[in-house]
Amino acid sequence: MKLVKRILAICGIIFLVAMYASTLVFAIIGNPKTMGMFKASIFATFIIPVLIWAYTFIYKLIKDRFQDDGAQDEDESSR
Repeated sequence: MKLVKRILAICGIIFLVAMYASTLVFAIIGNPKTMGMFKASIFATFIIPVLIWAYTFIYKLIKDRFQDDGAQDEDESSR
């Protein structure tokens, strides 16, 4: 499980660096659609990390909740 987390973290870092690089490239190139691509890139740069944090936070809450429920069920069955 630790290896999977490490690989996903590295993929996330690469993805964020690619978004930052694309933001820079979109800001520099002189295409008429540059402003739209630049705005989308800036939006994704802020929103995607927030969504990743929210998903992991909710996952931890749900995981802890189910582990707590499982421990209570075992206590009740041993009585």
